[in-house]
Amino acid sequence: MRGLAVFISDIRNCKSKEAEVKRINKELANIRSKFKGDKTLDGYQKKKYVCKLLFIFLLGHDIDFGHMEAVNLLSSNKYSEKQIGYLFISVLVNTNSDLIRLIIQSIKNDLQSRNPVHVNLALQCIANIGSRDMAESFSNEIPKLLVSGDTMDVVKQSAALCLLRLFRSSPDIIPGGEWTSRIIHLLNDQHMGVVTAATSLIDALVKRNPDEYKGCVNLAVSRLSRIVTASYTDLQDYTYYFVPAPWLSVKLLRLLQNYNPVTEEAGVRARLNETLETILNKAQEPPKSKKVQHSNAKNAVLFEAINLIIHSDSEPNLLVRACNQLGQFLSNRETNLRYLALESMCHLATSEFSHEEVKKHQEVVILSMKMEKDVSVRQMAVDLLYAMCDRGNSEEIVQEMLNYLETADYSIREEMVLKVAILAEKYATDYTWYVDVILNLIRIAGDYVSEEVWYRVIQIVINREEVQGYAAKTVFEALQAPACHENMVKVGGYILGEFGNLIAGDSRSAPLVQFKLLHSKYHLCSPMTRALLLSTYIKFINLFPEIRTNIQDVFRQHSNLRSADAELQQRASEYLQLSIVASTDVLATVLEEMPSFPERESSILAVLKKKKPGRVPENEIRESKSPAPLSSVTQNNAHANNAHSKLNNSNANTDLLGLSTPPSNNIGSGSNSTLIDVLGDMYGNSNNNSSAVYNTKKFLFKNNGVLFENEMLQIGVKSEFRQNLGRLGLFYGNKTQVPLTNFSPVLQWSAEDALKLNVQMKAVEPTLEAGAQIQQLLTAECIEDYADAPTIEISFRYNGTQQKFSIKLPLSVNKFFEPTEMNAESFFARWKNLSGEQQRSQKVFKAAQPLDLPGARNKLMGFGMQLLDQVDPNPDNMVCAGIIHTQSQQVGCLMRLEPNKQAQMFRLTVRASKETVTREICDLLSDQF
Repeated sequence: MRGLAVFISDIRNCKSKEAEVKRINKELANIRSKFKGDKTLDGYQKKKYVCKLLFIFLLGHDIDFGHMEAVNLLSSNKYSEKQIGYLFISVLVNTNSDLIRLIIQSIKNDLQSRNPVHVNLALQCIANIGSRDMAESFSNEIPKLLVSGDTMDVVKQSAALCLLRLFRSSPDIIPGGEWTSRIIHLLNDQHMGVVTAATSLIDALVKRNPDEYKGCVNLAVSRLSRIVTASYTDLQDYTYYFVPAPWLSVKLLRLLQNYNPVTEEAGVRARLNETLETILNKAQEPPKSKKVQHSNAKNAVLFEAINLIIHSDSEPNLLVRACNQLGQFLSNRETNLRYLALESMCHLATSEFSHEEVKKHQEVVILSMKMEKDVSVRQMAVDLLYAMCDRGNSEEIVQEMLNYLETADYSIREEMVLKVAILAEKYATDYTWYVDVILNLIRIAGDYVSEEVWYRVIQIVINREEVQGYAAKTVFEALQAPACHENMVKVGGYILGEFGNLIAGDSRSAPLVQFKLLHSKYHLCSPMTRALLLSTYIKFINLFPEIRTNIQDVFRQHSNLRSADAELQQRASEYLQLSIVASTDVLATVLEEMPSFPERESSILAVLKKKKPGRVPENEIRESKSPAPLSSVTQNNAHANNAHSKLNNSNANTDLLGLSTPPSNNIGSGSNSTLIDVLGDMYGNSNNNSSAVYNTKKFLFKNNGVLFENEMLQIGVKSEFRQNLGRLGLFYGNKTQVPLTNFSPVLQWSAEDALKLNVQMKAVEPTLEAGAQIQQLLTAECIEDYADAPTIEISFRYNGTQQKFSIKLPLSVNKFFEPTEMNAESFFARWKNLSGEQQRSQKVFKAAQPLDLPGARNKLMGFGMQLLDQVDPNPDNMVCAGIIHTQSQQVGCLMRLEPNKQAQMFRLTVRASKETVTREICDLLSDQF
């Protein structure tokens, strides 16, 4: 087609975008005139012009004509014309097009053709479109083509692949009954292409309905055996660099991994084991070619066979042989082979039959962790050390990982810290060793020690009396280092506040020495850590009355009205008054030692599984006194909360809901201890029984917690969201000693608002018994973006008195965000595209407290968008990207938060493809920093 070649050449020679558009418009006008002209076009001309339209479309220009001409090409008997027609249809025709019936009829005609080329073109078009309409229109024809004895092999192959494509979009297309057996028996077909395509199809069918297609196992084992065993000639002609049918072998091995056990029949199992042994034996043979293609094909079959051996986990001999074979690969020159060997050995390490064999390669794996050039191989070596660890080698492996941690890549440090912490806890026989390991972790990689890790060491120390004195002594010594990580200060403040008295007898760690050591770190710490240290100081007044004056001086200093942080000022003021007014007995009661935590699974393993889904062996960490994770709202100040809970609610200091976020203030009843009056006098309100904890703004950045609380009722919420759907569980807890009757939560949400956010509530029982808790489920569907959030009005009778109040549900529009990853180039290109007045919203506002950039980052990470690092040239700026899912559309949204440290101001800019979304997101975020 010379005209097409000339046109493409003209386009490539254009010097500018404008010149290209001009040339394309000229060509479109010419094609349109040809199609509308009186002169009848022959097949060649139609093909040429349709090709030009297709090329123009692929350049990114819209095409709104030529579809009928392309459909006419389908009826041509010439291959080239029919091919271009199908190509145009596959790329440009929408399934809602008026021409779809004509297209379907043309495809049916070709499927009935005796020309296999025409049939294949039709099948490829069906697969390329792959719509529901196509599946329904050809659900009878394609299976018949697949199993018919008259169909040519090349057509059967295409039919199998076409059916697989349609099955993925419309699973109900595959007929059952007798068709099942006929499809399975395609595994015996003598044509390489047919059996390979059929194996892919059957693999997909088995994943959906394993019982119906279980008959494929015997045929797959038999076919695999015939391919692998030298005594057979099955498909021996289909060798790839001396490896018979490697792709088919891999597919058959994967097919068998859908069943566990693979088979119950002894004869089939013996034949499969023999086949797997043959594959392992061939791996030991000298290579028949030095070319990389030979080793790649050979190893592909070997690794898939090993995966099947691991999956079955029932043949000790095969597992041990597989482990030995993989051990040889650990020293191979090929990086990919070393990586795959380490990965497979991670799975072998979890089997009782091969665990000990894997441990024999421990030294080589440790060398891989230290010496490998590729970071992904080093990380896989760390994974294998974690998997092979047990009581016999735990101390050695943990020590090696600690040694390597000092020079490890930054990308794997956090994961290594989690793994070391898990192993140290799981295999600790002497908990002094565990304390040493965690403190070493903080010293070596403090920035990568997550909150869960240092919470956990505190929980274990509190639960184990025998280690408390040692922990206090060790952390005291660690704090004496000139450079001390903030996480070490947190652990030190907590442990010394609880158990500093156990080492106070030594003059080197006398009470005043402990206090001065901790306070010397105070000015270097964040506000959260300072708050924890203030709580430690009030504990010191109870433990060491002789240094009361020194500590009260610090409290007075921070009670000064000129203090920059309101939280620290209020905390210091309360603690100062408490230390002055309360008697020694009252102080001892309020500030007593933290109680032991109830038994619960370690939270560190859950964090690791979340970071590496599917990569973490199932090593549950349980021990008889495993403490619970601390409250996520106040865990940094846990022993302060102990004091606060006793101050504010001596009758109800437990969380009725068992949520991960208990309230930081439990307001008690007037019958509580006189300490309520002490604080009440200080603030001029001695009996504030009706006050309530209620802050929905915090749920912009979290999904679970206490939504509302007063002296009668506690309402907790747990929620999850996926795309435009959400589910909430509301937990109503009765804190009183009498039932709450006529209990009725009612949704306050207008019909107009429900067109944007559809919320459905399940009814609850009308009586909430004393001390009981009930759950109410809500579902939410975001139909289009909205500005407000729904409210529920809760009414009930308490001691004959009607109570009623309203609370907003945590259902702001940001809950329907999907985080979106972008690099700098993509972000700023999109940012520039969204520069219209109606696509952006901006607010400049003063920081609600002294600029806390880490705090702002944490909030943005919980908001639902993806916080993008190393995108903005200014490292202080924070940028995010996300997509709001609604039923009607998806709205892309970008956000940029720019702090001004000198002016203590923020500038917030939101850009989105929809005007209302920019305003809504900007309004939600503007007063939160």
